[in-house]
Amino acid sequence: MYLVVFRNRKRRDIDRAAYDAEAAEMEQLSARQPGYLSFKSYVADDGEVVALSEWDTREAARQWGRHAEHAATKRRGVLQYYQSYTLFGCEDPVVHRFNRDD
Repeated sequence: MYLVVFRNRKRRDIDRAAYDAEAAEMEQLSARQPGYLSFKSYVADDGEVVALSEWDTREAARQWGRHAEHAATKRRGVLQYYQSYTLFGCEDPVVHRFNRDD
């Protein structure tokens, strides 16, 4: 498994409706890519967003990063939406699981 962690802060002056529409489109598009496993996004009380995507392999995640529509959306993100972001790529993360079966 390859894990991508995307921490970001949006600019205060963004067009929220446009951003939300693009984010929803990218989420749907990514789910159709080879090697996609999952995506979840969380917003902290201070406004920081942490988005997690899981992929079968590093190459699958990289292919998504190079997808033409995704690449264009990322460029718009830098120009129009994000104040800052950090992207982490984690190959073979150590995974501990607990699941209570009730």
